[in-house]
Amino acid sequence: MTIVRPTAPAVAATIPAGRDRAVDLVRALCISAVVVLHAMMVGVTVTDAGPSFVNASDGTAWVVPLSWALQVMPLFFVIGGFSGATAFRRARARGVDGVGFVAGRIHRLLLPALVTIGAAGGMLALLAASGAPSDLVTLAGFRFAQPLWFLGVFLICQALLPALLRLHDKAPLRSIAALAAAAALVDIARLTTGLEALGFLNLAFVWLAMQQLGFFLADGRIDALSRRARVLWLAGAVAALALSFSSGIHSPDLVANINPPTTALLLVGIAHTALLSLFRRPLDRLAAGRLPSALTAFVTPRAMTVYLWHMPVLLCLAGLSAAGAMISGLPLPALDSPSWWLTRPLWLAAALVFTALVARRLAPIEALPAPAPARGAWRVGMAAVAGTAAVAMLLVAGTSVVTAAIAVALLGVALRTARGPVAGVPRIALA
Repeated sequence: MTIVRPTAPAVAATIPAGRDRAVDLVRALCISAVVVLHAMMVGVTVTDAGPSFVNASDGTAWVVPLSWALQVMPLFFVIGGFSGATAFRRARARGVDGVGFVAGRIHRLLLPALVTIGAAGGMLALLAASGAPSDLVTLAGFRFAQPLWFLGVFLICQALLPALLRLHDKAPLRSIAALAAAAALVDIARLTTGLEALGFLNLAFVWLAMQQLGFFLADGRIDALSRRARVLWLAGAVAALALSFSSGIHSPDLVANINPPTTALLLVGIAHTALLSLFRRPLDRLAAGRLPSALTAFVTPRAMTVYLWHMPVLLCLAGLSAAGAMISGLPLPALDSPSWWLTRPLWLAAALVFTALVARRLAPIEALPAPAPARGAWRVGMAAVAGTAAVAMLLVAGTSVVTAAIAVALLGVALRTARGPVAGVPRIALA
């Protein structure tokens, strides 16, 4: 049997024309980095009391440099702003208004989420029925829900994108400055009062500011800056980060700066965006290669599926590791020990491979075209609110069989509300 390896042109042909190859490659790398970061945090031990699942990075020194390399969420929201602005402008040229655009985004984000959350509820039910300790079931539900904050925040960002893009077109500097200033004021209030809960207001201000920065990238304004200016922005952001770390304003662990989000992530986003712009041409050439093209072609149409399913995959792998150790009697490596580090390449490879296999199998759900949108902006707005409420409930109350069922119902309501009742209207496909 002859195995034919795909050539770069053949792989690139699967990517829709008009897309930015460098940005798509960076998005694919960002999603891969999220999977690797979360996989590194999975700690599994087995004691006489049974299996234990912990955050392997707690109290370690290596999490700080790892977070510098793999904390890519600011760049992910910048790319979301770039792609969203580009897609909306193209859709608007085809006669699609903001309501239709947002309805399409709701469908693209919430349909795969409904399936994932429903499946998670089913797996938790099976785990409980198998006799697993209740605290283990609760922990599994908690770990599953942790990455879902991104879904809720990204949904709101995309729902507000048409309005914020109009604001950007009228007053680009003032709009992003207002969001950044609001994020800074929240940080100041949190630090001076000691009320950590205030920081969660930055779930809006930090990530909306990063999306707004993506609009500048989509306009070509950042690339139009001189190379010297972009280097200065990069150096200034890095210097401000170093100052905030040394003064104790922000933790040098960038993962710790995400819950709640801090202004350190604004500086990370500026630095990453400057780097992306500075290396745009080399990235474009790299993206045309066979392996980068294959990665981009695989991840681009499956981005949300990969993100939603990587944590269930990691939880299953952790459970299988614990079960294998208990059945065989062989001890698992102690966390952060030399033998633990020797097993990390195999563990990371398993996480990436099995996540890819699941994403390949379930990608058709994400690829389903959006139905005709609801005509009223209020209906689409209520759909976005219902979808966000479903995610917020899982984050606050925890994921259980009951809360997963309620979340699935809310997501179903959101999808139905965003869908128009008129038959025969052409379907909207949004990149």
